[in-house]
Amino acid sequence: MSSGRMVQEKGRARGLPKGRQVDETSLAEIRTLLQDRDLRRDLLIEHLHLVQDRYGHLAKRHLAALAEIMRLPMAEVYEVATFYAHFHVAEDDQPAPPALVRICGGPCCRMAGSAELAARTAERLGADGQVEVAPCIGRCDRAPAATVTKPGGAFALVDGQDAEGIVQTLRSLQPLPETLPPATLDAYRAKGGYLLLHDCLTGRRSRDSVLDALDAGGLRGLGGAGFPTGRKWRAVLGQPGPRLMAVNADEGEPGTFKDRHLLSTDPHRVLEGMLIGAWMVEAKDVYIYLRDEYPDLHRNLRAEIAAVTEAGLAPDVRIHLRRGAGAYVCGEESSMIESLEGKRGLPRHRPPLVAEKGLFGHPTLVNNVETLWWVRAAIETPERYGKVPLRFYSVSGRVAEPGVKLAPAGVTMRELIEEHCGGMAPGHEFRAYLPGGASGGIFPASLGDLPMDFGSFQPHGGFIGSAGVMVLSQQDDLKALAVELTRFFAEESCGQCTPCRIGTHKAVDLLSRPDWDADLLEELGQVMADGSICGLGQAAPNVWRTLMRHFPQEFERKEMAL
Repeated sequence: MSSGRMVQEKGRARGLPKGRQVDETSLAEIRTLLQDRDLRRDLLIEHLHLVQDRYGHLAKRHLAALAEIMRLPMAEVYEVATFYAHFHVAEDDQPAPPALVRICGGPCCRMAGSAELAARTAERLGADGQVEVAPCIGRCDRAPAATVTKPGGAFALVDGQDAEGIVQTLRSLQPLPETLPPATLDAYRAKGGYLLLHDCLTGRRSRDSVLDALDAGGLRGLGGAGFPTGRKWRAVLGQPGPRLMAVNADEGEPGTFKDRHLLSTDPHRVLEGMLIGAWMVEAKDVYIYLRDEYPDLHRNLRAEIAAVTEAGLAPDVRIHLRRGAGAYVCGEESSMIESLEGKRGLPRHRPPLVAEKGLFGHPTLVNNVETLWWVRAAIETPERYGKVPLRFYSVSGRVAEPGVKLAPAGVTMRELIEEHCGGMAPGHEFRAYLPGGASGGIFPASLGDLPMDFGSFQPHGGFIGSAGVMVLSQQDDLKALAVELTRFFAEESCGQCTPCRIGTHKAVDLLSRPDWDADLLEELGQVMADGSICGLGQAAPNVWRTLMRHFPQEFERKEMAL
């Protein structure tokens, strides 16, 4: 073949572009599904939810069509779809499961037999559905908890059932009705709700007076970090506009479910606190990031937001309700912001802080649900609130009456059990507890008289965090629990930084051995705490470090109830 012929063939125009081809049927299906919805890049995750809700999974042909319609690279759509646990990417010829049962695999549900329940349900269900063991779904007080869904939007919560009960629920499952229960807005306003917001909007209260009240009341962030709320609001207000606000309702910490309780029982108190925050920093757009495990709450909250807007209570603010997709790491504020932008939830390097450069590059005020719930009390009665601060504790495990408990911030663990939870469950003796969910550390009953407040647990190797309290008894294998909690962190690591990505898996391996190498585990924990980008890798070592510190007798046992 001559060189001219070779040049001619190499320069010949292609009949089709490179990469996966998009078929017209898939394009038509996705266009019909999206209808007139906005195709902005930050809505990618919302649109992925629409596709999966409709078809039961994400076929690659639909991903290609979505990429074409949104004018995004297929690789970018694919990497987002495969990052989040609740998205199921499938080959084109793979049928969607007729139903999906998610059974919680969190520590409290495991105590209640969720692993055995998952096996029995899968056997009972057969080809009529798919069963998966999911990370904590935020119903620890009702263990074992499960959700059942069908393509098209049918959904139900299933708490404390056996396999037969789950199967029967699935067979009778119907789509959620279009008619919503009456909005709670009128009831909230009848009790003085939104009067504080009105005073702010009309100038009866100045920004300085509100900030001074927050300082006097001592309100702190109740999502885990405990940063003073007034200082945070001042910091964002001091940045050049435009400024935005984001509400972190992605409570993925095992053992934590208070956000669900507050948004279910008193949503407008949270919304009023949110709108006061938006007024403070002059945010015209507010984004609520609600975890995907709460679809019923998502639906009801959307109705309450519509009622607020229709009543003219947010005249200059657009409220955007966004849906997470099953990623524990998105509870970290910069990861949440990446997800709100339609990306993988990878934590950002700091500086800059999100208060300086957050959502879409703008200064962003981020508060969690409980903090916003307390805004009214901290501003209206700062002296009373500051004198006896209260907070909500999510209590689960071996107590007689688990649930969300309102108690003084300095309550002890023993007081919480005896005075708020009806004591220990029959047959159980108080042995240990986790005050701050999976990452807060494991502490012995001998430290049950510590105040359950910020700073109390740091000298002992842990923290209270979001106050997700799990109570353990003599029937619980703490060594096995440490392995399970560490495996959770390994599975939830985003993989961005080496100390967390490699360290969590190495820790699972070391903890699964009959003999624990205390020196090596301590060294590994220190490297992870010092070198990880975000709190997931920094706090994961609390699991085994506190266990080694407070339960040295566990090293003498070689067997584990894994």
